[in-house]
Amino acid sequence: MITNELVNQSIDYIMQHLDEEITVEDVGNCCHFSKYYFSRVFKAETGESIYAFIKRLKMEQSALRLRIEKDKSITDIGFDYGYSPSNYSSVFKKHHSISPAEFRKGVNTTCVHHPLYPNNLAKFKSFEEYDQQISIQVFDDFFVIYERHIGNYIDLGNNWCAFTEKYKNFFTGNTLLIERSYDDPSITSVEQCLYDICMTVDKRCSLDNVTTIKGGKFAVYRFEGFIREIFVAFQGIFNIWLACSGYEMDERYGLDIYRAVDRENMHVVMDLCIPIK
Repeated sequence: MITNELVNQSIDYIMQHLDEEITVEDVGNCCHFSKYYFSRVFKAETGESIYAFIKRLKMEQSALRLRIEKDKSITDIGFDYGYSPSNYSSVFKKHHSISPAEFRKGVNTTCVHHPLYPNNLAKFKSFEEYDQQISIQVFDDFFVIYERHIGNYIDLGNNWCAFTEKYKNFFTGNTLLIERSYDDPSITSVEQCLYDICMTVDKRCSLDNVTTIKGGKFAVYRFEGFIREIFVAFQGIFNIWLACSGYEMDERYGLDIYRAVDRENMHVVMDLCIPIK
């Protein structure tokens, strides 16, 4: 868990400016520290240097866009992250061990290997089947207590148990439990996935680790099933539904809103929410 709130602020800054030429000094300045001091703090919390973190996110977020923005050229996507065509291809291949063109050609629209359960091969539903379970909704902003983690999604259950126990006195009848995910574990190493676990609270809450999750328009898929099946549902929404829906994902990140949890049987009802324009 990332416990330094300034590091969390710097990650938010990087996410919001990923399509710009961000320097280490820019990140330090946003937190009012010298780049040398803040670089040490950042690496101690995240395990990566600021430069490596920025470069990795550019490669992984651009790979996600190659997958879902099929009508946008590879050159334009690379340019959005500050790369010339030849440089983007070189850096992408070094990071992913495959060229951007090969990556895009290899996107599978019928099934997916599960990165958390490598022996599992799961098949996607049809566009029509996903579309029947998706509604377009507009959410207000969410004011939340949050904890940010870098690591394997398989640890989510234990992290949620610790989180809800720690903040049990803040629960009310209207409390929502929300996950905000930043990475696709079929692209990002499972040990480097970044995610927030959150619970809604009153805006008068004076804890340090509170933030606002921006609302807006979302495509909402009602998922009912076992926790291990959530990854496959998300992949199907991105690879099948979003690519053919006519909607575009915007700069916000996906949310999972829990509606019911059966921990004993590892079964949940939740809304998988994809931000759209």
